[in-house]
Amino acid sequence: MKSPYTFKYTAPLTATEKQPALFLLHGMGSNEEDLPQLVKSFEETHHIFSLRGPIVSNPGYAYFTIEEIGKPHREVFDKVLHATQLFIQEAIEEYQLDPTRICVLGFSQGAIIAQSLALTMGNTITSVVALSSYIPDFVKEEYTKLPVDHLNIFISHGDYDYVIPSQWGVESKDYFTEQGANVTFKTYNDGHGVTAENHQDIIAFLKEFKS
Repeated sequence: MKSPYTFKYTAPLTATEKQPALFLLHGMGSNEEDLPQLVKSFEETHHIFSLRGPIVSNPGYAYFTIEEIGKPHREVFDKVLHATQLFIQEAIEEYQLDPTRICVLGFSQGAIIAQSLALTMGNTITSVVALSSYIPDFVKEEYTKLPVDHLNIFISHGDYDYVIPSQWGVESKDYFTEQGANVTFKTYNDGHGVTAENHQDIIAFLKEFKS
């Protein structure tokens, strides 16, 4: 891989010509070791790439910096989104991934990137899991976006999330629904995190849509 990203990779155990892939994007202050546990049950059948954010944000890393909650620094965000697009495109070629089964799963900052990738990469991204996040206004209003009527997307939020308001998750659900995506939306009696029920619903979504 020519990408500058640091990442954790596991190859599927089963051997077929082309197999699906999960790209994992962690939250602010975390790292590439955080999310693989959520998709451990897919290790035998999927290529799994867990990307480390390029910016140090103690005690871990971040994908972008922010002016305030809900307002990423546009210049940083643009560069990271572009780098992530290139990483996925390069991985599809180098690892001979199944191009009809490319899923991006993100939490918080990672899910903000994941939703933005879905809107800008068209049918390259076939499914998305977006946990506790939002879509930046400049992505909705200023980016060149491609159709998402092929997309299956799981959006979830904690009802008591005081980091990213739960209403922003509702707004993401409404936005993707208006764009024609197939949206699964769930809320949980939780804050800014992933409950056991949330985890079970993620697994069910990935299995249902063969992500």
